[in-house]
Amino acid sequence: MESQPPPSKRHYPWLKVKLPQGDNYFELKQLVRDQRLHTVCESASCPNIGECWNQRTATFMILGDICTRSCGFCDVRTGRPTGLDRDEPRRVGEAVKTLGLKHAVITSVNRDELSDGGAEVWAETIRQVKARNPACTVEALIPDFEGSEEALAIVLEAKPDILAHNTETVPRLYRTVRPQAKYPRSLEVLQRAKRQGFITKSGLMVGLGEEWEELRQVIQDLAHVRCDILTIGQYLQPSRRHLPVLRFYTPEEFRQLRAEALPMGFRHVEAGPLVRSSYHASEQKTSTGLFQTVDHPSSAQSP
Repeated sequence: MESQPPPSKRHYPWLKVKLPQGDNYFELKQLVRDQRLHTVCESASCPNIGECWNQRTATFMILGDICTRSCGFCDVRTGRPTGLDRDEPRRVGEAVKTLGLKHAVITSVNRDELSDGGAEVWAETIRQVKARNPACTVEALIPDFEGSEEALAIVLEAKPDILAHNTETVPRLYRTVRPQAKYPRSLEVLQRAKRQGFITKSGLMVGLGEEWEELRQVIQDLAHVRCDILTIGQYLQPSRRHLPVLRFYTPEEFRQLRAEALPMGFRHVEAGPLVRSSYHASEQKTSTGLFQTVDHPSSAQSP
């Protein structure tokens, strides 16, 4: 596998996206402002924001918009958060109701300065979404809580329908890509949730200098902890201060990664240049066969 940096992502038509526009996009943008909420779509500069918001979908980001970690790939602000918004869980529940979602995806910044890493707010958010939206399933894309079993137990007690935690990259690159994270710890989060019977999900980025065999080993490790859903997408550099892209994968290579992963036991593998953790999450949920189709008055899809 070559690792020569390409001139620019502009040379790759499969990475082109439309500018955000449309009535639904601006309506959702106003909803997020009115409810004083954050979305990873905006905070992490997701390339799919136009498509997803026009489908009236968003991935809510709780516990504020300042992260205590400094990952080399992430566009979310790093710093020292102040305080907790205890009303945030209710407002997320109301926003999900307004959007009429069948499947809600929630993530968060890392709050390592808190004794529970924000687990109580996580649990209350899940409860509020379920209380206001009985037909809606909830996908919780959680941090590692620094390996705290107690914090993870608090989140799991709220019974998210899918417990997601991203491994992001290969172990060799963790010091650069995720300096405050540990690869074995991320696998352990998924394994603990699976041991308690939860549907689990993880995501990988490519293009940061990993080798194909390293990717294959991570996929095998995720299969070993019986991860149900896997997403694989192209890393895109948010700004010059972030890690550079060392390689752009072709659509054919993503198809190959998916073809290699599926026989390992995953119920669903989503792989493509613009795939992100919550991209097409509702379709992923349905394709696993782990959920029955739920009739719902809204035709809205999830992120």
